[in-house]
Amino acid sequence: MGQKASPIRSRITDWVRPQPAQKSLYRDVLRLALPATMEQLLSMMVGIVDTFLVGHLGAASLAAVGLAAQWVFLAATFFGAIATGSTALIARLIGAQDPKEANQVLRQSVLLGAFVGLGATILGVTLAGPALKLLGAQPDVAAMGTRYLRLVACIFFLNNLMFIGNACLRGAGDTRTPMYVMAVVNALNILVAWSAINGHLGLPKMGVIGSAVGATTAQGVGGILVIAVLLRGRGNLKLRLSGLRPDGDLIRRILRVGLPTGMEQMLFRTGHMLFARVLAELGTVVYAANQVAINGWSLSFMPGFGFAIAATTLVGQSLGAGEPGLAERRGYTTYWIGAGLMTAIGLLFIGFPAQIMGFFTNDPQVIAFGTQPLRMVGLFQPISAACMIFSGALRGAGDTRFPMVVTGVGIWLVRVPLAYLFALNLGWGLMGAWGAMALDITVRGVLTVLRFRGGRWKTIKV
Repeated sequence: MGQKASPIRSRITDWVRPQPAQKSLYRDVLRLALPATMEQLLSMMVGIVDTFLVGHLGAASLAAVGLAAQWVFLAATFFGAIATGSTALIARLIGAQDPKEANQVLRQSVLLGAFVGLGATILGVTLAGPALKLLGAQPDVAAMGTRYLRLVACIFFLNNLMFIGNACLRGAGDTRTPMYVMAVVNALNILVAWSAINGHLGLPKMGVIGSAVGATTAQGVGGILVIAVLLRGRGNLKLRLSGLRPDGDLIRRILRVGLPTGMEQMLFRTGHMLFARVLAELGTVVYAANQVAINGWSLSFMPGFGFAIAATTLVGQSLGAGEPGLAERRGYTTYWIGAGLMTAIGLLFIGFPAQIMGFFTNDPQVIAFGTQPLRMVGLFQPISAACMIFSGALRGAGDTRFPMVVTGVGIWLVRVPLAYLFALNLGWGLMGAWGAMALDITVRGVLTVLRFRGGRWKTIKV
């Protein structure tokens, strides 16, 4: 008898000489993941462009935008709860060939998103000042950050509709339309933010506020575009507003799947805000370096989030069609491709960290502080990919509680306490804080892989 091939050797063989069934899996993954990755790139480019433009205004401006962004991200956790529930349910229903019920989920998601978005707008506008002070911003940073946050919060309503509408389209297997929408959002953001920050094209020179003007204009248009696309109909989805009223059963189903993801993001964001609070204690220049390094690191999130989205859709549709084995194969295939891309980007972090930092800012102190942390996270790309992509696969199965628990453990029991210990008590500064973050990612990645391998997610009902 011949020796049984090792899993790693089998994986390499599949890559070098893929069989027809494996080729089909690759096509399924790439068909969804590549547009989703491009969408994530475009989505992140809004923040990256703002950091690039604001970065040349000084460390205080960078810190103001970075601290205000923490509250923007927190608001997105509420949007994410609805979006995740909608994606998982619509993917299952499309897989089960029930587009009528999928459209009912779409209607309830949009209705729920409208109420949540309106509430977030009201809170963001009225509480912007105390929110910045709560994060320990110095007076000049707090003043700029408050004005920035108030303006950005005005568009939470439309931003939420864009967020949820795109999630519904992805659940139906359409990742191209969200990509096109984000292309428009980016073009508008670049044009308006560049003009408003620097006083071009007849606009006054607004500095940091110009960045907020660009973001609100672009995301507002994005929300309108997504709703217009859904009203017209795309593939199996078409939004009908006539007779729209709350459906308690469907809303409960959406929230039963989505709320754990919202809580997961809440745990992550509140923990990350405490993490930011620790960094704020290290001074404005160090916090600015952290902000720039995070934006550089976000380049690796593109394939991570894109392939996580593909895993969510493919696993959900496979389970809806009654094929759990196919769901598992799609999950693993999605990880291996996404991890390969993220590892390649990680090599850039290791080899060219100063150049990446220098793209966003010309402040030599900011570049010096951020170079080593960026190099360090380049080593953690495979485990970071596992954390992101397998979590996406679990969400597609409706197993959203486990990622919530894992995130709570990683953020609150690893990242925050160790960042405080390493950065402040032991005096390791920014490198200590990022070391704690790397340990958090490792813990979450390992636990998520073990959960997916266990297979309990195959039997979850949504």
